[in-house]
Amino acid sequence: MKKKAIIISISGYKLLEKEKKLLSYNKPWGLILFKRNIKSLVQIKKLIREIRQASNDSKFPILIDEEGRAVSRLGKIISHSFSQKMFGDFYKKNKDLGLTFYKNYLNNLISLLKMIGININTVPVLDVLRKKTTKIIGNRSFSFDPKIVKLLGQICVKQYDLNKLGTVIKHIPGHGCAGSDSHLRLPIVNLKLKDLNKYDFFPFKSNSSKFAMTAHVLYTKIDEKNVATFSKKIIRNIIRKKIGFKGILISDDICMKALKYDLITNAKRSLSAGCNIVLYCGGNYSHNKKLLKEVPFIDKFTAKKTSEFYKFLR
Repeated sequence: MKKKAIIISISGYKLLEKEKKLLSYNKPWGLILFKRNIKSLVQIKKLIREIRQASNDSKFPILIDEEGRAVSRLGKIISHSFSQKMFGDFYKKNKDLGLTFYKNYLNNLISLLKMIGININTVPVLDVLRKKTTKIIGNRSFSFDPKIVKLLGQICVKQYDLNKLGTVIKHIPGHGCAGSDSHLRLPIVNLKLKDLNKYDFFPFKSNSSKFAMTAHVLYTKIDEKNVATFSKKIIRNIIRKKIGFKGILISDDICMKALKYDLITNAKRSLSAGCNIVLYCGGNYSHNKKLLKEVPFIDKFTAKKTSEFYKFLR
């Protein structure tokens, strides 16, 4: 499977002719949608059809961040105030009712995503809340209790699997321990490995999601020099071995200010460290073009996992 190891993004509601050419000839692995791309149900369905036609791939991965209240890209189509924290709170009060409510919500959202044409949602957030967790995570997390986060995360992935949609667990190996927003600066975490393993890493273990997204966090007790996305040590020893994640590992957005280099260097460092695919969310055509030129084609592992995902979508 010949695809470049990058998920790109586009600028607006329509697919520009030059963007069509990028999809046709440069072969990105997938594409992620944002609010800037979504105006109405008719418009987004048409845009997705055009994307798949341009890519000449009926199963071309199209991703979205539709988590709920704080992060909802479909706000012009649906309006809801549900958040992962709300479902975690419901579950804590009444387990049976909470699970039923959550599964019903998931099934309704999944039906909408399938009808639109999206085949991967970047949920669930498996970051565990702590006293000093940055507000950027906030109600995107299920709970302060890692066991609740793990359980509801597994249920989320299972419901998507049953309905033949992909999920992306994030932000592996855990962003809840960070007190700052990686969109704006590099979060530095000085917690010991034992503490991180007990709380932050725990929800990611034994999760069957086909995809995971890295945390742009510096865990000084594991790798004092490299943010997780750039750390061979963290990806190899923590994400792959200790946590045991076996799917496709996607970097968080390489535009974020937690990463200190230019886009090309950020992409190459991510892939060199062990990320299988990099994520670019800026939507700038010239950046897309440069990145597609510079990043390599996916490796054999990623090609195999991608083929498995395509079969799963049938």
